Parts: sequence; C-alpha cells; structure tokens
Amino acid sequence: MNYNIRGENIEVTPAIRDYVEKKIAKLERYFTETPDANVHVNLKTYNNNRSKVEVTIPMPNLVLRAEEDHDDMYAAIDLITDKLERQIRKHKTKVNRKFREKGNLTAVFAALENETDAPEVEEEDNELEVVRQKSFDLKPMDSEEAILQMNMLGHSFYVFTNAESNLTNVVYKRKDGRYGLIEAQ
Repeated sequence: MNYNIRGENIEVTPAIRDYVEKKIAKLERYFTETPDANVHVNLKTYNNNRSKVEVTIPMPNLVLRAEEDHDDMYAAIDLITDKLERQIRKHKTKVNRKFREKGNLTAVFAALENETDAPEVEEEDNELEVVRQKSFDLKPMDSEEAILQMNMLGHSFYVFTNAESNLTNVVYKRKDGRYGLIEAQ
C-alpha cells in the first residue's frame, strides 16, 4: 500500500508517519495478497487541541473510509484502524454470504465494483451552484449490495444500476434508520 499522509495545522513527524503506516499495515492481514492501494490520511488539529484523523483507501471492489475525532492523535489513529477493520470484516461477511447464495464469486465481485458518490449541490444566496462534480460507472448490482456500498462510503444515498431491470436506481437511508429504494421507470 502507498501512503499519502497530510497534516493540517500539524507537522507530520517521522514518528507520526511510522505509527500511521504501522497501524494501517495491520489491515493487510485481511487480504490474500497485499492490495495495490493508495492510502490517503489527513491529520488535523484544532485550536481546542482536538485531533481529527481521516483515512480513505480506494480499492477496485471497495472504498474503505473512516474518520475519528479525539483529544489524542495516536488514540484517534487506533480508533480509526478499528473502524476500518470492522468495515473489512463486514464486507467479507457480505461477500461470503453472496458467494454461498449465488455460488459465483466472479459475479459477486463484478457486481461490487462501483463507484464513488454523486455530485454535491450547495445553495448560496438563493442561487443553485454545482460546487463539485464526479463521474462514475454504474455497475449492475442488487439493492442489498448498493446499501452495503452506501454504508461503506458513509453516504446517505447511492446510485446504481439494478442488475435485474438494468435501470438506474437509488437507495437511501431514511430518517427512521431503515432504507428506501427509488426505481426509474
């Protein structure tokens, strides 16, 4: 894994760099071969001495992302590693379940290739202005796989191609904590 560690209001010392790399490297044990992934780490400190750590690891079949606020930078790194570990275990459990149900691992991995999120729109002085735009391929998958990807990314909605109907669908998290599905006609 290649590390891109960036600090805001903090100098990334060799000790911090080594600690981050050592902790994130422990995640490699969950993969049969070391993933060729770029690990993006943002370390921030605020005036109130709080630290925020953000880690994003984009991979072909999955995007791991977590963030953590804490008074101690090293504790935040430990906590974020735990979060990423839980995400990997949850993902592997879902993939294994799909494998058992469908009996075709290739189809499962093909269905899980995605990604990223939709454009964000921000309203400013009663004018609508697109402040960020992203492009992505809509990979065929079912709604359960789309919900998994949405949760992995930490978003409240996810756009995907429904594998059965071949139409664009959206899954979203409702205020009551359950999920909704919007199907195009």
